[in-house]
Amino acid sequence: MKTIGQQKLTAKQMALVDHLVATGEPLARAAEAAGYAAGESGRVTASKTIRLPHVQVYMMQRVTETLGLNATVAAAKVLHLASGAKSEYVQLEAAKDILDRAGFKPIDRSQVQVAGDIRVSIDLS
Repeated sequence: MKTIGQQKLTAKQMALVDHLVATGEPLARAAEAAGYAAGESGRVTASKTIRLPHVQVYMMQRVTETLGLNATVAAAKVLHLASGAKSEYVQLEAAKDILDRAGFKPIDRSQVQVAGDIRVSIDLS
């Protein structure tokens, strides 16, 4: 069991979330893999479980961990594309993405010019 805030996660709740995050499979399959009853009743129970606030907090923690671990793979892929892609367009887009993430995003410039004379006349008679 793991404590999130004031609530304790059960082994089934943790298994459900871990399976969902790791595989991305539909809730019904994740429910069966986590030990919930097979069929509709297990899916319904898992659906209610996944909406519990402490389960949601745990799921966000697991998603953040997973994305953090895989960010290095994504960064390496973008670097590889910037230097080795066959298409110059792909190289350009990867290079722009790298520069953007390094803080060298071009300034968004928009100029709005209003010309004219606006008059409002309210007649209360």
